[in-house]
Amino acid sequence: MSSEKKIVLGVTGSIAAHKAADLASLLAKAGSEVRVVMTADAQRFITPLPFKTLTRHPVVTDLYDEEEGWKPAHIRLADEADLLLIAPATANVIAKMAHGIADDALTCIALALNAEARILMAPAMNGKMWLHSATQANVKILKTRGVEFIGPDKGMLSCGYEGIGRLWPVEKIAERALGTRG
Repeated sequence: MSSEKKIVLGVTGSIAAHKAADLASLLAKAGSEVRVVMTADAQRFITPLPFKTLTRHPVVTDLYDEEEGWKPAHIRLADEADLLLIAPATANVIAKMAHGIADDALTCIALALNAEARILMAPAMNGKMWLHSATQANVKILKTRGVEFIGPDKGMLSCGYEGIGRLWPVEKIAERALGTRG
């Protein structure tokens, strides 16, 4: 068995999705095996190619993507992962995970994840969306299940507002992902 950390990096549909390429690069350079799973909305902001190049692995973009062998890619990734890192995490994916909705590769991986794997989410969204009672209730549900959160950060948002909602700095996300739980 390899000693390198196996990280599934989930990229969702936020303007911050382009920062996930830098995150994937940092994790791979640190010696982790990084497998990227992109939602359809993420692909509206960035293509799979940078992730494939930076991680040297195919990118899962669809629930029915198959690389090789008989086991579905999303189940194989869920079985092998040490960490499911979702960065950026949108209000949509947070809600889906809180309520057990598995309608794409990323949310299916989250439901099928092996019991030893950590889940770390780095939210990025409009501040009103982050502060909305529904989002906060979903975060609370996920925290009771052991999901860790990093961020969001405060600053100028892409929507033109100033406030909370920015993706935490990718260097800090990488440090947390590579560190120990706690």
